[in-house]
Amino acid sequence: MSAFGRKNGPSGIKPGFGLARPMQGGAPREEAKGGDQFPPLDMTALPPEAPLDPLSAPTSQMQRNADAMQRLSDRANAEHAADAGPQGFEASVHKIKEQVLPRLLERVDPEAAATLTKDELAEEFRPIIMEVLAELKLTLNRREQFALEKVLVDELLGLGPLEELLADPDVSDIMVNGPEQTYIEKKGKLQIAPIKFRDEEHLFQIAQRIVNKVGRRVDQTTPLADARLPDGSRVNVIVPPLSLRGTAISIRKFSAKPITLDMLAQWGAMSQKMCTALKIAGACRFNIVISGGTGSGKTTMLNALSKMIDPGERVLTIEDAAELRLQQPHWLPLETRPPNLEGQGAITIGDLVKNALRMRPDRIILGEIRGAECFDLLAAMNTGHDGSMCTLHSNSPRECLGRMENMILMGDIKIPKEAISKQIADSVDLIVQVKRLRDGSRRVTNVTEVIGMEGDVIVTQELFKFEYHDEDDSGKIIGEYRSMGLRPYTLDKARQFGFDQPFLEACL
Repeated sequence: MSAFGRKNGPSGIKPGFGLARPMQGGAPREEAKGGDQFPPLDMTALPPEAPLDPLSAPTSQMQRNADAMQRLSDRANAEHAADAGPQGFEASVHKIKEQVLPRLLERVDPEAAATLTKDELAEEFRPIIMEVLAELKLTLNRREQFALEKVLVDELLGLGPLEELLADPDVSDIMVNGPEQTYIEKKGKLQIAPIKFRDEEHLFQIAQRIVNKVGRRVDQTTPLADARLPDGSRVNVIVPPLSLRGTAISIRKFSAKPITLDMLAQWGAMSQKMCTALKIAGACRFNIVISGGTGSGKTTMLNALSKMIDPGERVLTIEDAAELRLQQPHWLPLETRPPNLEGQGAITIGDLVKNALRMRPDRIILGEIRGAECFDLLAAMNTGHDGSMCTLHSNSPRECLGRMENMILMGDIKIPKEAISKQIADSVDLIVQVKRLRDGSRRVTNVTEVIGMEGDVIVTQELFKFEYHDEDDSGKIIGEYRSMGLRPYTLDKARQFGFDQPFLEACL
């Protein structure tokens, strides 16, 4: 028996590689030719060896290394200037607002003002503002008057300085780090915003206004809160004593125009073949997990996939703070409830998943899974609710499966790990990995199938992947979307809906 459990040849000699040659005693040694299996190499066809001496390396490589070291040196020696506040025209309007607002509030009934729309309030304010300006002996031109009216109305009915950032379609994220500092994300890059709040109390009032609209609260006893704006943008608020620089507000804006898979393909977030495969996966009721980091585009991808759901299906979405905007007529969003002041009355995602099973859903979609509710979703996927989807935070498809196992083990479910792995392998069909790359672009980097179990290991196969090649002078990443040329394991599921041939052609 050999070391690998196989019997050797009849003579007990291990089979050799190539042709064995007997030793030639005394005669001049013949140069080995390598046999039929390994023909002699053509030395002229081999690429030239890389020079060992770094001084003889190509000039372009040396220049690239020098540029990289210079960037490191610049970053180590950089001195960051103080954050700039409002400048120029905005600064002058802001200064006038601080003088006008206290006198304006003396003349206005806040309860009556709260019943008016912004346009109606602006009409009511106009003569009062003119009176206050006359008292203060301030003369404004027409442009300054309109700007002052807007700022005052935003202050009383809106979200103050945040309103202009929310109105900017190029801004995708707003991060308020206390009253003195606000950052925004534009086209994937962070930059300082030219706004400031009066003081910590002013910022805290705006945070209260946001969370109160969705029936939540934020104070020293509950210093954390998730909320949403009327347009569906997601908001997280954290206040002192947990936040040491004052109230912090993080707003993730969502596009007013629904984003589709075709739009993502046009923007370079995926290839056309990947787009076709994901369309078929959404239409054929695949169970899909969307995995990625913070701000990588998981929710956008989930909204885009929802476009492929049959309009005749009943869809339930379950989230901590409702942010999904599904593009289907028969859609019912559900939202969790935090505990009250006595710590009672909390409704968790797991509770809503169990209740959703009694509401005759065709599909159950979870905005994000973070804990033991993962098991409830897998149970739903495995008991007749094909086409369910969810998102979770993970760096790769393989790590995504490990995180799902760990989340179930975090609960009080007394099930062996092998049974949990089998439940995941039986339930999940497809993992879509999305990433935000360092140039700010968001891309689908992997589309991976879950095949089944082999021993204690979940077996997967990759259908598509994004391969990094280089980056250009502007820092934009250059890469290629590759189809791995494998026959999809889920082809039988696509065949039930008549999409087996297009699915196979997209994957090959």
